[in-house]
Amino acid sequence: MPGITRYGSYIPYFRLQRSAIGAGRGERAVASYDEDAASLAVEASREAVTADTPLEALVLATTSPPYAEKLNAATVHAALSLPETMRSLELGGTSRAGLSALILGLDLAAAGQRTLVASADVVIGAPGGTRESSSGDAAAAFVCGADDEAIAVLRGRASATIELLDVWRLPEDRFAKQWEERFGAEVLAPVLADTVIRALESAGTQPSEIASVILDATLPRAVAGLPRALQLKPEQLADPLAASVGRAGAAHAGLLLARALDAAKPGDRILVASLADGCDALVLEVTDRIAGGRPAHSVDAWIASKQGDLPYNAYLKWRGILPFEPPRRPEPDRPAAPPMRRHEHWKMGFVGSRCTACGAGQLPPQRVCSACGAVDQMREEPFAKQGCRIATYTLDHLAYSLQPPVVAAVLDFEGGGRLSCELTDVNPADVKIGDELEMTFRRLYTGQGVHNYFWKARPRR
Repeated sequence: MPGITRYGSYIPYFRLQRSAIGAGRGERAVASYDEDAASLAVEASREAVTADTPLEALVLATTSPPYAEKLNAATVHAALSLPETMRSLELGGTSRAGLSALILGLDLAAAGQRTLVASADVVIGAPGGTRESSSGDAAAAFVCGADDEAIAVLRGRASATIELLDVWRLPEDRFAKQWEERFGAEVLAPVLADTVIRALESAGTQPSEIASVILDATLPRAVAGLPRALQLKPEQLADPLAASVGRAGAAHAGLLLARALDAAKPGDRILVASLADGCDALVLEVTDRIAGGRPAHSVDAWIASKQGDLPYNAYLKWRGILPFEPPRRPEPDRPAAPPMRRHEHWKMGFVGSRCTACGAGQLPPQRVCSACGAVDQMREEPFAKQGCRIATYTLDHLAYSLQPPVVAAVLDFEGGGRLSCELTDVNPADVKIGDELEMTFRRLYTGQGVHNYFWKARPRR
């Protein structure tokens, strides 16, 4: 049976307090103004993919694609510097797509194709609505491979598809619509119960043998009766993270699965079900390789690393909901395709060069070594995961930004290399020379309908 060999997660730095929008207690995770579903997927995937992880396929699941018609998975592929010979697929249209993508990835792994599955969403709701307050932004990623290297092996699964007008959005709509919860729950609850029971039968597992039960749904009311029907104990039910993150659309089932794997022990069985337009459910069994497949950041570590006082008006500006005066300067030029293609490894993958004569790092990549003057004696060097420190910085109050002021810094990288770079997820008052930073993939701006991605630096999380 195929299984998960590695995994990762990502939760943005900012939080919006629900009390700030009159929606009760808790907070929701908010993607920054320079983040989108593609950049979130990159961050989660960087946690899951190692330099020695050969991949044959990539599957991206999202209901909030940065491009409506263009392979957003290609952006993730380029940022991770994956081989061009890979196949890439994209799923969307329903928040169940995240778990559907994982099942597809396991199917591809069973056919001999090691697959990276990434799910990410930036969920936007109409101001004052339930979707705005109860949702959150996040990403999860899983590498699917053979069972002899898996940290969690697939034991059983089941699916169902129904035609139900529960949550929907037309192409021209800004916000999704949803029927009254009682109507949808009456239809979806029996579908969930039937699908979960079939998945457990497929795995040859009794409900009492499940260590962690993950129930994800567009309608929380639709899953409320299942624990009682299966006689589940409270300690078996996974925390849905409603108070600390919010439901992260297509990424939510994967995020909860990543959190379960963070704490799982060999032999544990995990049930995951996602309910939207039908249901997907699978049962995984954790192996004794689990410790070696865990990422650098746990889900709880991402939750704890935050700024919890994002103003509501800033959130509305970031999402393009609140009108505001634009900058009094020309719109940015559209990124041109030819130079983007010529410098793809540098621009998307943050791949510099290292001199083979003296060992000096070069950012951007160079033909002539800045240290010893050697010509054309370079090899490619990935810098995305290398730490760096601030050599000097400035606060620019004139440059336009949705999070002013712009913090521009000169960074010195471990092992050599110096770069002028913009900082993000940072309090300008806290910036100091010598601060330790890490790189993060972000969207710099959008010019004439074209997204311009590059790398910024942030304080270590």
